[in-house]
Amino acid sequence: MSTTNLNIIDLFCGCGGFSLGFERAGFNILLGIDIWKDALLTFSHNHKHSRTLQADLSTLDPKDTLRLLDNKRIDVIIGGPPCQGFSVAGKRIVDDNRNKLYKRFVEFVDHFKPKAFVLENVPNILSIGNGIIRDSIVSDFSAIGYQVEYKIMTASDYGVPQNRRRAIFVGFRNGHKFSFPLPYETPKITAKDALSDLPECGVTDGDEYPKECDSEYQKLMRENSTGIFNHQPTIHNQKTIDIISKVPDGGNYKDLPPELQSTRKVHIAWTRLNSEKPSFTIDTGHRHHFHYSYNRIPTARESARIQSFPDDFVFLCSRTSQLKQIGNAVPPLLSEAIAESLLKQL
Repeated sequence: MSTTNLNIIDLFCGCGGFSLGFERAGFNILLGIDIWKDALLTFSHNHKHSRTLQADLSTLDPKDTLRLLDNKRIDVIIGGPPCQGFSVAGKRIVDDNRNKLYKRFVEFVDHFKPKAFVLENVPNILSIGNGIIRDSIVSDFSAIGYQVEYKIMTASDYGVPQNRRRAIFVGFRNGHKFSFPLPYETPKITAKDALSDLPECGVTDGDEYPKECDSEYQKLMRENSTGIFNHQPTIHNQKTIDIISKVPDGGNYKDLPPELQSTRKVHIAWTRLNSEKPSFTIDTGHRHHFHYSYNRIPTARESARIQSFPDDFVFLCSRTSQLKQIGNAVPPLLSEAIAESLLKQL
């Protein structure tokens, strides 16, 4: 990992997946800002040279962060503002009171005038209301001097064992048009490639790996790790275990006997990972998604592997909190692919 003199602020940073990818590409992460204390504890633990600020970004003035930046220039701002308030009625989103968080992202970019910004969000942000939100985002950043490009990127195209799709907006201040990284030509990483070296039963944090790597991906994940962390399985009741055991590798509720199919009222119920394919998108709960062969939900470490967090990235706080932190994150290998392209073009 080479280093540069390019500095980053990560808004809505969560536990630090987005930052990790940029850090691995050589950027300096000066500051991560989020409202959730648990995520910031994990961020601080894993980004030793970065500062954090627990703050409500809907009210935070960019000037209030200057004391934490030591007068350093900000070259890139990254982040994923929650956009649940976006209106499809045609009103400019920046004027909608429910979109203060998005508006603040624009204000931070306007204040610091970085060379570039990277904003990530849910894929349907590009299509809602016939593209009115997408067009508003482009318009808002164009108004403060940025040339904006956007694309839906699928994480499994960039070495992540997960078919997670994200809308990515990249803006350059010098009028340059950002070129997105091309999908890798290597085979997709499967759930088995990601997880087969991790034991069925839980381990004490720091325990040695019980077996050698089965894949190049596992070697990559283990590269700097001294052992296994965050690998404590959920203990299900016997009825749940019995039902899971009836679902085959890659199957779901449709594979169950008719009397068991409606035991959970969601369409994703009783879904097993497919060992021969990348995972579906993992969420923040994981209560309906199960390991491809073990009769339980994935552990935090298994979920982290699916998200492409390396094994030396350790998650803090409760297990429920860890799963939420992981599910909310940007996959670091996807982030790294974006960061490497950005670095070449800056």
